[in-house]
Amino acid sequence: MNKYCFALDLKDDPALIKAYEEYHRQIWPEIVASIKDAGITKLEIYRYANRLMMLMEVDDSYSPERKAAMDAANEKVQDWERLMWNYQQALPGVKPGEKWMLMNKIFEL
Repeated sequence: MNKYCFALDLKDDPALIKAYEEYHRQIWPEIVASIKDAGITKLEIYRYANRLMMLMEVDDSYSPERKAAMDAANEKVQDWERLMWNYQQALPGVKPGEKWMLMNKIFEL
């Protein structure tokens, strides 16, 4: 089982943050299916202020390239991503179009 950790920011607006959390309490079933179909066995998102951290556990079928290709071919995932971008903003210093940024593990106990 492999783990990945990603970071992303939300727009710093309490109403937008509230709406973003509400969408994640009622995530579309097609999004859940696309996550599981990509080999992601566990996904958690945490928030502090407007900073998000996403933890993923994946099985051996998962690859970032495969997930990206699956998402690009899935109209419902593209609809979700466009909707979520109304609430999200890129981390400082990332390239245009980059969203969730892979974090490097620097310590483990």
